[in-house]
Amino acid sequence: MALLEINNVGIAFGGLRAVTNCNISLEQGELIGLIGPNGAGKTTVFNMLTGVYNPTEGEIIFEGKSIAGLRPYHITKRGIARTFQNIRLFKELTVLDNVKIPYHIHARHGMFSSVLRLPAYYRGEAEITEKAIACLDVFGLADKKDEVAKNLPYGQQRRLEIARALAAQPRLLLLDEPAAGMNPQETHELMELIYWIRDHFKLTILLIEHDMSLVMGVCERIYVLEYGRIIAEGTPDEIKNDPKVIKAYLGEEVKLNA
Repeated sequence: MALLEINNVGIAFGGLRAVTNCNISLEQGELIGLIGPNGAGKTTVFNMLTGVYNPTEGEIIFEGKSIAGLRPYHITKRGIARTFQNIRLFKELTVLDNVKIPYHIHARHGMFSSVLRLPAYYRGEAEITEKAIACLDVFGLADKKDEVAKNLPYGQQRRLEIARALAAQPRLLLLDEPAAGMNPQETHELMELIYWIRDHFKLTILLIEHDMSLVMGVCERIYVLEYGRIIAEGTPDEIKNDPKVIKAYLGEEVKLNA
């Protein structure tokens, strides 16, 4: 059974069909790319997967159960987390608090214990703090735990956003243009980080990205979206040599191989 199946999914906003008959399948442990020109519908697909939008047709099956129409909170609790093209940290909170927040999705102490500040609350908060610091340490951010998130350099903010997504303990991680705004050195480091995250946390990753060097370098399979429709699917070599893809998005082969 596939971890995620998107079957004939579509969505319309008034008379505009943003996505039509979208079919994507992810197996456990895969690292898959979703690419396409600006406006192709890539982020719309992510928004449907995470409950921001409800598809108007088709079905989304995660671990054998339908998640279409569920609220974002419930989908996150089921095991899907995401990052955003434009970094969306809690910028006025500390680095540590940014990572602690998603851990509360799986907290064992309830609202009653929290309101009354019962021993279970303090035990739970101590456990969450310990886990959050350990997560930050993995990303080299533990020494920044007391800094306000907005004061971090751009690259560290990206790392913090990924750390925060992983704090929700997902089985499927959606990365929306994680290399946006990064220089070549930072992009190379990100490639290594994505591989490490997939293997260390035993995740499945679906990646949206415009940086073709990153996509071709890390993805095992790639789906190509154009005008809301999947026009190709295959390995990086198959995709970069597909005439439909070259015409729709990737440009000349000489540019791909540069």
